[in-house]
Amino acid sequence: MAHEPSLLIESTTQLAVFLSNRPGALARVCEELANTEINIHALTVSDTADHSVVRMVVGDPTKVLMLLGERGVLALETDVLNLATSVRSEKGLMILRPDDIEKAQRVLRDL
Repeated sequence: MAHEPSLLIESTTQLAVFLSNRPGALARVCEELANTEINIHALTVSDTADHSVVRMVVGDPTKVLMLLGERGVLALETDVLNLATSVRSEKGLMILRPDDIEKAQRVLRDL
């Protein structure tokens, strides 16, 4: 009997959202996503004194890009790899941004 691989590797879209580094800026984005029932699967923030870059993997990146664009928030798309036991799993996941998505997928699958 064949078993399912324990590690799921798939390409997905990561959004880089550029926000002013002010109280409530990230909360407003998260609230907007919650109001439209869009899940955030992964999130990281890097900031300077003036601005923040919020990188996130969401349930519907196209919809999020439209929502943010309507509000004048700059967001850019990047292809990344999502490694997890399952996106719906209660366990964590890891997002990788390699130079070559397809080559990275081949290497990881051969482990």
